[in-house]
Amino acid sequence: MCLTGVDYFSTLGYQPAIAALAAGAVAPIATIVLVVVTLAGALPVYRRVAAESPHGTGSIAMLAKLLPRWGGKLTVLVLLGFAATDFMITMTLSAADATAHLVENPFAPAALHGQEVVITLALIAGLGVVFLRGFNEAIRLATVLVAGFLAVNLVVVVVSLAHLAASPDLVVDWWGVLTTQHGDPLMVVAIALIVFPRLALGLSGFETGVAVMPQIRGDAGDTEQHPEGRIRGARRLLTTSALIMSGFLITSSIATVALIPAAEFQPGGAANGRALAYLAHAFLGEGFGTVYDLFTIAILWFAGASAMAGLLNLVPRYLPRYGMAPAWARATRPLVLVFTAIAFLITVVFQASVDAQGGAYATGVLVLITSAAIAVTLAARRRGQRKAAVGFGIVSAVFTYTTVANVIERPDGIKIAGCFIAGIVLVSLVSRVARSTELRATAVRLDPAAQAFVDAAPDGVVRLIAHEPNDTSAERYRSKLRHARCAHQLPDDDVLFLEIVVSDSSDFEDDLLVRGVERHGYRVLTVRGSTVPNGIAAVSLHLRNVLGLSPHVYFRWTEGSPLTNLLRFLLFGEGEIAPTTREVLRHAESDVVRRPWVHAS
Repeated sequence: MCLTGVDYFSTLGYQPAIAALAAGAVAPIATIVLVVVTLAGALPVYRRVAAESPHGTGSIAMLAKLLPRWGGKLTVLVLLGFAATDFMITMTLSAADATAHLVENPFAPAALHGQEVVITLALIAGLGVVFLRGFNEAIRLATVLVAGFLAVNLVVVVVSLAHLAASPDLVVDWWGVLTTQHGDPLMVVAIALIVFPRLALGLSGFETGVAVMPQIRGDAGDTEQHPEGRIRGARRLLTTSALIMSGFLITSSIATVALIPAAEFQPGGAANGRALAYLAHAFLGEGFGTVYDLFTIAILWFAGASAMAGLLNLVPRYLPRYGMAPAWARATRPLVLVFTAIAFLITVVFQASVDAQGGAYATGVLVLITSAAIAVTLAARRRGQRKAAVGFGIVSAVFTYTTVANVIERPDGIKIAGCFIAGIVLVSLVSRVARSTELRATAVRLDPAAQAFVDAAPDGVVRLIAHEPNDTSAERYRSKLRHARCAHQLPDDDVLFLEIVVSDSSDFEDDLLVRGVERHGYRVLTVRGSTVPNGIAAVSLHLRNVLGLSPHVYFRWTEGSPLTNLLRFLLFGEGEIAPTTREVLRHAESDVVRRPWVHAS
């Protein structure tokens, strides 16, 4: 829970101030709406995500399974763009707020004022150094930081509420401002429903909650396919975190709005981005206030670490496997350098402002939660669970409204997310093209029939005729064999046909199973894969490496425009087969003598 709370609970460092700035006197009512949405919407959704995706892959993996082929891949790329927005802005916004707590501390040197950008960059650089050295043990500090942070926040909230109890006129004044500005209570509730999307930062942490599921110790009887104990523990984690955070959100919002002058929440004000720290210094003295600042700075810095860990977990899981990132993207250190550089750029662009980055953060959080709600709705519908599908559909509609309202109110968030999405899609397309001639097959296996066909090949030479599986008539096989025999003088009994059935051309890596079948008296090797040329090359190299055979593959030239055939290969795994197969083999085997032979006529 503390590993999740580094991200989730740390928002208390800035959430009350952002809520007061965004909603004014309506902030406590809007926060109650936020809590209702959290407990009645986000929590049930992610409890379902925990059951559907118990290995830490989260809602993105659910949608990837529910939406196959290129549509699913593009959906994943878009969601990765929003996830990158969420995690990157978590890093930069948290570091910026940590800087605000440092600079505003009364014991901080005056020279630090005006150096917010430099300090934030230094915090982000320190984060990068930690990950370059390794982060396995450092995460254990999360427990200490979260426990300490929640303890000092509890003290501040209790003291603040006690102060309100002793001075009820402050609550009366707040209520008077609320009703004077916005009319009757029903109008206040209506306004709260309108402005609550601005408070969406308080929903962060659920995606992290399911991401840490592999760390949960399950029951002794748990299996990889059915980790019931882990799922139960994850649900307890999500519920406990949501209840703790909900309590803090409501009480802190009431305390900060009633006790802090509205002007202090404005940019440059003493409570801007640090409302609870303002109360800590005001009611508990500079000493305790400094302790509060230190815990807040530490947990906000570690929230950036949690976000970095999320990115390092997310990007290598999808993009390299899809062929949509360079191979080095599987390595941690290069990715750390890339993410750190992007965080530097964001910090400079936004001048380390917490308020300026709030919209982008909320957009990333809301899109991920909305996608999770849609994913569980589709999953429930596929399983015939009509009541659950209707309930989750209503939750999806609520989060869709919240997301759209947030985008309309704060369009900067969707602009930043759009930049991340465009960057990811561009890199993905370039990488997919650049890696198109890789071998791709993660493994090649022959079934007994295929093994028997290959074992019967005379003199250590196997001759394969590439055949399109869309026509398996006897005449088609005779025609292909007749052409190969005329062009290359092949004997009738020394030939195998090789067919690659393209199952999902959007996939990049495959385990290839070669099956042997007989059709019309001809021996045929059939394989299901994502591309025809790469599959043929992988089977040929497997026959050479494992069985010690010398493969010869025979093709007919493909008709049509070269450009059209190139696009067919990139999108549908087909196209100009002969030269592409030869190119894949050339990249996989540099020694011409050992390379399988490619014949085209």
